[in-house]
Amino acid sequence: MPLEASARIVSELTSRGYNAEREAVTRLAAADHTDAALERVLEELPEDALVVRTEHVEAALSALESPASRSAADAATETADPSVSTGTPEPTAGESVDASPVETEGSSTGAGRSVDPELRSLEIVGDMTGESTGTGEYEDFVSVFRDRLDKLGAKLRGRVNHRPATAIEDMPGGSEVAMVGLVNDVRSTASGHWLIELEDATGTFPWLVMKDRDYVDLVDELLCDEALAMEGTLADDSGIAFVDSMYFPDVPRTYEPSTADRHVQAALISDVHVGSEEFMAEAWNGFADWLHTEEAQHVEYLLIAGDMVEGVGVYPDQDEELEIVDIYEQYEAFNEHLKKVPGDIEIVMIPGNHDAVRLAEPQPGFDEELREIMSAHDPRIVSNPSTVTLEGVSVLMYHGVSLDEVIAELPEEKASYDDPHRAMYQLLKKRHVAPQFGGHTRLAPEEEDYLVIDEVPDIFHTGHVHKLGFGKYHNVLAINSGCWQAQTDFQKSVNIDPDAGYAPIVDLDTLDVTVQKFS
Repeated sequence: MPLEASARIVSELTSRGYNAEREAVTRLAAADHTDAALERVLEELPEDALVVRTEHVEAALSALESPASRSAADAATETADPSVSTGTPEPTAGESVDASPVETEGSSTGAGRSVDPELRSLEIVGDMTGESTGTGEYEDFVSVFRDRLDKLGAKLRGRVNHRPATAIEDMPGGSEVAMVGLVNDVRSTASGHWLIELEDATGTFPWLVMKDRDYVDLVDELLCDEALAMEGTLADDSGIAFVDSMYFPDVPRTYEPSTADRHVQAALISDVHVGSEEFMAEAWNGFADWLHTEEAQHVEYLLIAGDMVEGVGVYPDQDEELEIVDIYEQYEAFNEHLKKVPGDIEIVMIPGNHDAVRLAEPQPGFDEELREIMSAHDPRIVSNPSTVTLEGVSVLMYHGVSLDEVIAELPEEKASYDDPHRAMYQLLKKRHVAPQFGGHTRLAPEEEDYLVIDEVPDIFHTGHVHKLGFGKYHNVLAINSGCWQAQTDFQKSVNIDPDAGYAPIVDLDTLDVTVQKFS
């Protein structure tokens, strides 16, 4: 079908105040008499309908199969001038328009973006929306930690000759031993050495890291509840082991990321914070305008890593900094801003800690009421975290609340707000997006640990800290995408100077990054 047909349908529906399903637009564009079919659909829509659905189109097409309808349609086709546009004009390069609130296959609402939808592919893995089974009972906590140890332990047991904690206790003094477990405790001794307690399904066992060993700096990186493997030598009384080496689950140094087979780009953003007095509407409009230009013609995917709105009651006295005080009105305003993005861009969104979902991670995607509100361009709304694969390139999307904890716990040279991607390196090294339980990050006990980085991603995308930073760790591209909110009074009080109005653009065929600035 002609790509411009879908774009014209999208524009016409938008001008009349309707959203539409992708398949509905596709069926209309493929119809023999598209204009007649569109008019028939609109005539027969229920009065309270806001969305044109596939069944509406099917009913209209069936009605048009009658002899009388076919004659009228033929007459309309013969008298119509195909060079005359009857809908909203197509945008010219650099011109900002209200894009359709539907992401349609084959539409071309951005200047120069005219792509065969068959070339695109988007797959979601790890979306736990609707899968939450945790009740907060003790058994749930046991289940999630056992699953974590099983998954991450499998990545470590091939590196050491692992023995359970209870088996190590029964081995003779002086034996060479190794163990895989979760870090239960880390503390220094009076002599300046470090005592690390590892726990597995059978029990706990203490390991001593001597302060003069080369790898003692690794102790600074440890967080409670992360998976670790240790090798060493038992003391004479078999009550403790002296560490000779330690291993993280980590990303293999030989990892080779996948790339797309054609030149295509993705925009990675987060922390829009619509509803805040400091939301940067002009910067957002500049971003949306840019997406309509020829320079952005290869941007076919938009990934938003949480905090679409400012929320309500997130921090003390937040109401004094709100432009929109009603949470639903905040999402309605966000949806209006999202409409300005070209309608032919695939959009994926996850929630963040300011969004109207549970705070405990993993966070399921938004409920149906909010999904209906945020319907512009029919975005894919998935849980935090989730992995999105774009034309073979896997992108792990995680909002990033645990980065606060990593930055607070680790030395500044290993994790800081000024270089947020370095904190992300630590999560990749630990193969878990929020390893420490019971701290700043709220974690929900589930039957399985959805926060484990089971498969190595090609791109790791986070937000939350409102700082821009990117780099590569063992060939994995890590990007923290900044924000769209100027500094609030609360941020001033905690010394956060945000990087606002930036849009990192990733070439999926090379994994190169360019940053567009709109503030």
